[in-house]
Amino acid sequence: MSPTPVPDLPDIGPRENLRDRIGKALRAAIISGKLEPGVVYSAPALGAQLGVSPTPVREAMLDLVKAGLVVTHANKGFRVTEMSEQDLDDLAAVRLLIEPPTVRDVVPVIPKEDFGDLRALAQAIVDAVECGDLVGYIEADHVFHLTLLGYSGNRFLVDVVSDLRSRTRLLGLTPLLESGRLGRSAAEHHELLDLVEARDPSGAELLMRRHIGHVRGLWAGGVEETP
Repeated sequence: MSPTPVPDLPDIGPRENLRDRIGKALRAAIISGKLEPGVVYSAPALGAQLGVSPTPVREAMLDLVKAGLVVTHANKGFRVTEMSEQDLDDLAAVRLLIEPPTVRDVVPVIPKEDFGDLRALAQAIVDAVECGDLVGYIEADHVFHLTLLGYSGNRFLVDVVSDLRSRTRLLGLTPLLESGRLGRSAAEHHELLDLVEARDPSGAELLMRRHIGHVRGLWAGGVEETP
């Protein structure tokens, strides 16, 4: 199996914490499906796309190996791991056990002065969709949800959810973007904050359940589901 040319990847920005920045860019590209499951990518090709040398790319990829997102192919590169429908169902099931009740619990404790920052995070998700930046959408969505769950004060819970979200795949996002359905999913983050600001824990929990159901539908290829 020979390495495959890679698609355009986002600029990773400033060079500080290069390994981490590369890892985030590659992780988001994998989750969004921009780097395709089952395909072998070489570190030099990925580095050329990112404007860096192959060495930090290999280092970042080894971190992704530990996370189960890629596997190594000796002298060839890294292959993005594939996930079955059952895998995605199981991931969604665990997220449903953790995220909706946690969101319910944090609604009463989120300081009012933090509402503006949370709105900005939600808007970053919407802006990424409007710009057609799928990798940016994945990253902004990740930051929003982990920030919200962080009000629980339970770093282990946040780490578990971060790992679950990092193992998911959102395939076929381009047709969803073009159809407007991805935009509607992005807008749900503002709807969730409406409920947070109204101090409506039950409403926020229900919306979070619906949101995960919608996202699971997107994973399956665009058919939204409600749990």
